[in-house]
Order: sequence, then C-alpha cells, then structure tokens
Amino acid sequence: MKHISLLTLAIRLALVILAGSVFFRMVEGWSWVDSYFFTVVTISTVGYGDPTPATDLGKIGATVLIFAGLGVFAVAIQQIASDHLAERDRNPGLIHRVLMRANRAHHRRHEARSRAEEHARRDDHPAHHSQPHGQPHARPGPERPDKS
Repeated sequence: MKHISLLTLAIRLALVILAGSVFFRMVEGWSWVDSYFFTVVTISTVGYGDPTPATDLGKIGATVLIFAGLGVFAVAIQQIASDHLAERDRNPGLIHRVLMRANRAHHRRHEARSRAEEHARRDDHPAHHSQPHGQPHARPGPERPDKS
C-alpha cells in the first residue's frame, strides 16, 4: 500500500468529521456537539445508537458517511499501525529481539527436520534399491561353477 503521510490522513479525517458534523447540524437540526459525536461514533464503528437520524436525507447521509468516513478512518489506523511496526523493526526492544531470535531458531529447526525427513523418504524409496526393502544387497563375487 502506498505510504500516506500522517498529516494528510489527519487532514482527510478532519474534513470528513467537519463535513459530517455540518451535514447533521443542518439536516437533522442537532447541536454541534451531537452532530460531531454522531459523526465520530459512526466512522469509528462504535455506534452507540443515540442520536440517530430521523429524516430520510439524514439516513442517506449517514450511509454515505459510513462508507466515506470508515475508509478514511481504516486507512489512518492501518497507516499508524504500519508506521509503528516499521519503527519497531528498526529499533526492536529486548522482548521483540528475544522473540525474533526464538522464531529464527524455530524455523532453522523446522527446515533441518524437513530436510532430514525428505532425505529419509528418498533413502527408503524402492526405486533407489535393487533388492526389495529390508533385503541386503547382493555383493558381486567370483563366478562359481555350476554343480549340475
């Protein structure tokens, strides 16, 4: 995903909140606080249920706000988390370093076990033996005369 600056995200989020607040103030006649509260609760998906739009235009506006606002809100949360994880990877703390080391060791053991199992399967495969499985291989020796 393309990196979007936190300032750009903050501006977009502020514009969605401002537009939603103005819309519900004008259409529903709510106070500024109720309009702001409803907008933030809606785009953050908390959804307390009070207040709710009473007019048809308010209900349509709420659905538009959900799609537009949720998109901006989700991108902002994703970007903040991505920035945090990138910073953590650049400067891991003690616990994170220990966990990364343990994870690498686990993967090395798993890969070694997989290679050993593959080698064992190859060695036990009948196509690799001239005798049936479990039979010793015949060793070539001097020709013996036939006693018939």
